[in-house]
Amino acid sequence: MSDLDPVALTAELVRCPSVTPEEGGTLDVLERVLSGAGFECTRVDRNGISNLFARWGRKGANRSFGFNGHTDVVPIGNPDDWSVDPFGAEIKDGFLWGRGSTDMKSGVAAFVAAAVDFVAETPPDGAVVLTITGDEEADATDGTVALLDWMADAGEQMTLCLVGEPTSPNHMGEAMKIGRRGSMTVQFEFTGVQGHSAYPHRANNPLTAMARLMDRLASHELDQGSDHFDPSSLAIVTMDTGNPATNVIPAQCRSSVNIRFSDLHSGESVGAWLRAESAKVQEETGIQVALNIRISGESFVTPPGELSDLIGAAVEAETGHRPEMSTSGGTSDARFMKDHCPVAEFGLVGKTMHQVDEKVPVADIVQLKAIYRRILNDYFA
Repeated sequence: MSDLDPVALTAELVRCPSVTPEEGGTLDVLERVLSGAGFECTRVDRNGISNLFARWGRKGANRSFGFNGHTDVVPIGNPDDWSVDPFGAEIKDGFLWGRGSTDMKSGVAAFVAAAVDFVAETPPDGAVVLTITGDEEADATDGTVALLDWMADAGEQMTLCLVGEPTSPNHMGEAMKIGRRGSMTVQFEFTGVQGHSAYPHRANNPLTAMARLMDRLASHELDQGSDHFDPSSLAIVTMDTGNPATNVIPAQCRSSVNIRFSDLHSGESVGAWLRAESAKVQEETGIQVALNIRISGESFVTPPGELSDLIGAAVEAETGHRPEMSTSGGTSDARFMKDHCPVAEFGLVGKTMHQVDEKVPVADIVQLKAIYRRILNDYFA
């Protein structure tokens, strides 16, 4: 009989300084634990990024339940701002403290502990698959994407997947994610003619074009939302000239916007709108406008059904709360898993993730393991 302590495992992972893209020893810890429990483990490293695939059960099983998570963390910032050692995994006041304790080493520890106990105590007719990456907080090009590429080549498959990211705003069991908005960042460069500010007619001021275009974009209503999504949003995040002089009209200026879009749009359709608006301003002002569009994820939704029902029933049984189905927030690796199988997300309260003095209630880690274990029980029942 197994009874793997998810709190102790979380602490062991937090003590590994895995600031992205460093592995920091986290996957060595998990591989040791999972191999010892009978999981077949494969390191799927690519371009210096460390990833781990682990499967219990027969390859190609008709039913396989998967978990996905990451062990890389964001930088700690100024260590003097922390009241604890960021990698000390100190337990005090009912919390486990440290970078990655919330996002998302506790989630990984909880689903690893649940999976190890489950296969030891009630070996299922099917497979349990874990995909754990070290490249979620950075560019995410060689993490879950690399794992999915390897799985396709190796003939590995998940039937359903649960990503263990923090999902609840305030209390355990408050929300699950059944989709995510699309995300893109767009950089604009405006090129005009430099001149003296006392003789503006001899110059062509790119700031005028930038201000006009940014106002039009920010004032435009992309949509009013859809069945599962809030209205799309556009935020101006930078406007920069780099001009220290007050009597010079600069030749160039730059700006950037970040857009989170619903399932009423695609990256291609939003990009086409941005190019059309830029072309209008270019024609009106004579200022050259160049765009660089980077799409970090398309919008998607997993329709309510088997997976959301499994999660909702397990969460309600363990917490007394039926989680709301949400698509809010930023991006996660669910945007890659959606192309492999139905995917949803459920995890801890995310209040302190990425913050100084990041911490997680010890009781929540224990409860999260119980939820994941119940999901496995119910799926293979």
